[in-house]
Amino acid sequence: MKFFLVLNGKSVKQAIVILIAAFFTAWFFYVESIAQVPVFSTEDGPKAIYKGEKDVALTFNIGWGDEKAEPILDTLKKENIPAATFFLSGAWAERHPDLVSRIAKEGYEIGILGYDYKDYTEIEEAKVRQDLSRAQEVFKKLNIEDIELVRAPTGHFDKRTLNIADKMGYTVVHWSLDSKDWTNPGVENIVENIKKTKKGDIVLLHASDSAKQTAAALPAVLSEIKNKNLKMVTVSEMIANGKTKSSEVN
Repeated sequence: MKFFLVLNGKSVKQAIVILIAAFFTAWFFYVESIAQVPVFSTEDGPKAIYKGEKDVALTFNIGWGDEKAEPILDTLKKENIPAATFFLSGAWAERHPDLVSRIAKEGYEIGILGYDYKDYTEIEEAKVRQDLSRAQEVFKKLNIEDIELVRAPTGHFDKRTLNIADKMGYTVVHWSLDSKDWTNPGVENIVENIKKTKKGDIVLLHASDSAKQTAAALPAVLSEIKNKNLKMVTVSEMIANGKTKSSEVN
């Protein structure tokens, strides 16, 4: 006995279209979820700031190195940039008290980038608290007081991190625009990424030695932002000047 399967050409085409649409929809949500993973807030609890309502906040992470921070500070001074926020690791600050003092004296805001380079989502709660406390002690010894902002060292955090930081009197700060300078993609690419800056953005830059091209790109980066008529402010000023945005943690 022979069996024949008769398929309608139109039905096959419709099925293929549905499958393709489903694939791209799934891919879209997958990519979007990856992009949003580090940006969190608890529904009713402490929030992680990643975007403001107006102005632009330049933020510089420094975790290690002896060479790149000073040229970046020199450029900010030369270009007459009065506001930026530096997130410093306690370990780096401990080894570079003169640079920490310069950052503070030149009027830039200082936030904590933990003490060591640790992923807060992968260590115990007690160790997260210990890392932040250790950094806190370093800045107290350096007479840097009233720090209110924290950035997770690797950029990854969760509800637990938010709650710990909140109990210690800190607000967690992420970013809305990554310059990708940490990948050393070339000066032109860093500047091209900065061209995407819009009002309310918190921009991620680095002044660690691993970001080898940031200092060279910075004059053009600042020029791009000025050309957009965007005022550069500290993260704290951005928080005070208007609404800020965060995303929910499920």
